This record gives sequence, structure tokens and C-alpha cells, in this order.
Amino acid sequence: VQLQASGGGLVQTGRSLRLSCEASGRPFRSLDMGWFRQAPGKEREFVAMFRGAMNVARYADAVNGRFTISRDRAKNTVYLQMNNLKPEDTAVYYCTARGTWTVQYYRHSEYDYWGQGTQVTVSS
Repeated sequence: VQLQASGGGLVQTGRSLRLSCEASGRPFRSLDMGWFRQAPGKEREFVAMFRGAMNVARYADAVNGRFTISRDRAKNTVYLQMNNLKPEDTAVYYCTARGTWTVQYYRHSEYDYWGQGTQVTVSS
């Protein structure tokens, strides 16, 4: 599976960005796909995921209500709409995918495939 992420950038507090991640190499429907992020000096942390076989999404508490993950099956693409961005959202965002569901969806070790990171910077 290859993952191609895009959409990062520099925005001011309160503004929005949308990240995209296109998957190739495996049937899209069978994949769980999600986003993690890593700020300088911090561990990679879970942001959101979309379960492939069901229309179910999960979010980290820090982004719940502000971020929305969605999927376009025709384009094999998952999106992360980020609204009301805060300086603490600044990080490199990584798209990820896996072929098997586990309840520990918030652990980066549970994912098999990773895209290149895309930088999101929120200025105060």
C-alpha cells in the first residue's frame, strides 16, 4: 500500500485546513485509514481514524468536535478537515493505514503503512 498525503501549510489560529491522503495498491474498502501527528520533541500521537469496513470514525479528545475524517471511495482518498485550528495542533501529520481491525486503533504500532508527513503550522 502506498499513501500520498498532501494539504499541510501555515495558517493562523482559528482557521481551517484540509489534509488528503490517497491510497493505492490494495482495495480501499478493506483498509482502516487514519492520521497521527508528531510535534517536535513529542511522541507520535493519534488524531483520527476511519474504519474501512464500516462508516465509523474515532477521534482523539484533543481534536474531537474540531476535526472530521471522511472518505471518498471513488478517489481512494481519506480527508482530514481541521477547523478552529490552535497553535497546539502544530505538528507533522502522517497518514496511515492497516488491513486488520484492532481495538487499539490509537496506537501507531497497530498500523502497517505510512505516508510521508505533511507539516501543519498554526500561528498565534
